[in-house]
Amino acid sequence: MSFQGPPTLGPRVCLWSRVATRVFEELQRGRIHSADDLYTVASRVPWDRYIRPDQTLAVAARTTGTTVKDARYASLKVKDAVVDQLREATGSRPDVDTEDPVLPLRVTVKGKVATISRDLAGSSLHKRGYRPAQHASPLNEALAAGLLLLSDWDRTSPVCDPMCGSATFLIEAAFIIGDRAPGLGRTFAFERWTDLDRADWEAAKADARARWAVGKTRVPMLHGNDLHPGSLGLARKAAGRAEVSHLLALTEGDITAFAPPQPVPFVVTNPPYGARIGEGDDLVRSWVELGRWLKDRAPGATAWVLSGDPGLSKHLRLRTSGRVPIHNGPIDCRWLRYDLRPREAPEGP
Repeated sequence: MSFQGPPTLGPRVCLWSRVATRVFEELQRGRIHSADDLYTVASRVPWDRYIRPDQTLAVAARTTGTTVKDARYASLKVKDAVVDQLREATGSRPDVDTEDPVLPLRVTVKGKVATISRDLAGSSLHKRGYRPAQHASPLNEALAAGLLLLSDWDRTSPVCDPMCGSATFLIEAAFIIGDRAPGLGRTFAFERWTDLDRADWEAAKADARARWAVGKTRVPMLHGNDLHPGSLGLARKAAGRAEVSHLLALTEGDITAFAPPQPVPFVVTNPPYGARIGEGDDLVRSWVELGRWLKDRAPGATAWVLSGDPGLSKHLRLRTSGRVPIHNGPIDCRWLRYDLRPREAPEGP
């Protein structure tokens, strides 16, 4: 998607977007007939507005079509245009830093149209800053937030995840309920740019901190459980860094023994489906036990389950009331809704 607005809008989108992974600001666009024409298009940008010779840059490229087939060559032509322009004007040039550049650039070629943009965040926006390490089967933070927003959750009720892993669903739910800006705990590439409106950016962060200070007081206790102590260790570290440790009740153990202390109105979970963890009979058993738990421990609740294998989801032995096609990285998944029947009251004498 694309949008327009004042220069202050981009940083605020980076701070507040829960589902975006990148925000690019278009600097130049032009028609090309070969990869060498990228040099001409890039040379039209007044690069001294965006980078000093003593700073660093990196250029990433994506190409579709036949005009430019080699993405590395496309990156090289744009990089050459930047450094040549600054060297001619100042006598020195910026260096390339692929790890942490001051100015991360993206060149996109679609057919005969080339677009040169700068990446406001630098690293993907799904990196909120609270995850200390990658779990064996991580649920992307932006995807977790997006799945929560795609569901029919009212965004205020308690959330329970009986197979919580590193607790991404629960942390993102706490952020949503508490009106926490997802980018509040990280840094962005644009913070080192000379054309940043620093007064507006400081005001935006101050407003986000104030909203979280109020919002976190209305977050209910969110319950999670997982069988693996390593996953829960990561979950607790992440919760601490996200400032939500006091809002998450995490227990370790088999799902069959997990009994939240209060009625569960809304369940979300991402069970293993064999792409990264789990296999064979243990994998099937985990789905069977999840189905039993939902029926026994969450009567009357709404449950949403991320499934990457329809052969596994049938072991829940529950009828779906909704499904949304989703990609979890390269895995074709379904976001499945289940309306669980309320427990029937015992008949009278």
